[in-house]
Amino acid sequence: MKQPEKTNAMRILDRLGVAYTVHFYADTDAVGGVDVANALGENPEQVFKTLVTRSGGNINYVFMLPVNCELDLKKAAKAVSEKSIEMIKSKELLPLTGYVHGGCSPIGMKKQFRTVVDETAQLFETIMFSAGKIGFQLETSPEGLSRAIPFDYADICV
Repeated sequence: MKQPEKTNAMRILDRLGVAYTVHFYADTDAVGGVDVANALGENPEQVFKTLVTRSGGNINYVFMLPVNCELDLKKAAKAVSEKSIEMIKSKELLPLTGYVHGGCSPIGMKKQFRTVVDETAQLFETIMFSAGKIGFQLETSPEGLSRAIPFDYADICV
């Protein structure tokens, strides 16, 4: 297989000297995050999805959580000291982040939003998340991720 073109997230990790592995799954019918984890033969608790939300005050936040969980909006709001938050609409994702639904990486968004990672990420040596293009996942340590984007840990799953 020929080397895939680098995504913006990969270039940022390269520039920072962060070690990572690229996983490719485009030859499958994987749609949701659990399907992606299964297609890659990975533990769904170790494969994270990136969700973008908005507060009542029109502030955006990013949450990363295992693909086999759902975001608890109350816990998420508490983690960022907001009264409430809601998911942004799919059509707002590309203009806001530069990424499409299903290919949204926490690294390399148009603007850096406050990011919260589910505390379970600390249980693993490495976690996986979107490389910024559908069909590509990045695997790096939580510490490697923290070198690319600032984030806090919190319990944000239902």
